[in-house]
Amino acid sequence: MAAPSPAPTPTTKWHSNTYESLSPARAELSAKGKSVLVTGGGTGIGAETARSFAAAGASRIALLGRREQPLLDTKAAIEREFPGVEVLAAPADVTQKGEVDAAFARFLDGRGPLHVVISNAGVTGSIESVRDVDPDRLIDAVTQNLKGALHVAQAFLRYAADDAVVVNVSSSAAHLDYGGVFSAYSTAKMAVVRLWDSLGSANPELSVFHIQPGVVDTDMNREVGGIKAVGYEDHVSLPATFMAWLASPEARFLKGKFLWANWDVDELKARRDELESSTLLKITLGGWPFGRGDWKARWGD
Repeated sequence: MAAPSPAPTPTTKWHSNTYESLSPARAELSAKGKSVLVTGGGTGIGAETARSFAAAGASRIALLGRREQPLLDTKAAIEREFPGVEVLAAPADVTQKGEVDAAFARFLDGRGPLHVVISNAGVTGSIESVRDVDPDRLIDAVTQNLKGALHVAQAFLRYAADDAVVVNVSSSAAHLDYGGVFSAYSTAKMAVVRLWDSLGSANPELSVFHIQPGVVDTDMNREVGGIKAVGYEDHVSLPATFMAWLASPEARFLKGKFLWANWDVDELKARRDELESSTLLKITLGGWPFGRGDWKARWGD
């Protein structure tokens, strides 16, 4: 059931839990025969997202994360519930290029291509304002998030299927002002959005999406008191099934968009022509007709 919206929304319905249109059991969301890789896949949103893709029929799923035991626990749980799915637990720190490359190779060498990558790993860093934050801590947080995304992006491109999908698990902090706090995290998340958009622009056959996954009870959210601060909580199944939907053909018209998992997908689909042909729901310069089409018309590529 849709809940009252606690934030501005482009859809009249606001969801805090999964619902029928996001059900992995829907034939339209089938991931049959697909290979899926999830970073930050041992716990929380990453683990539940892997489970959603298993429910959608994915053939092979790789779980990447720094801690091996949570990966093994999630692997065992998925394989018990979905015995036909092959799950690889691959311990890797995404900030270490060699570890990322080794994990991708272990999963895909001779078994490619890769159809879906969920870029979910990240760190919060300091939550102080620009005035108070230690410069080295801010830069370190940006570096960790950006290096992790870059290493995953480069490895992904070596194995990507022709129509592969990327979901960048971002944050509303990338585009909303929270009173000046989260300076490190906001800067990092905006940088990562631009990195994945650069990949999408250079490879238009691929589909790149960015999401605000909701306010879910995860270790990261507990660190910063996210649920207490906003006064509501979203169930982990919401972003997990939303990402499985994004990987389906139904969502291709939203490629390049920044989306909140809380928004109603049926209402988004009803606005397909409007959204597909405009810069709505993209991070761009508002109020100025300066889209890619205008730039190309005047200046070429």
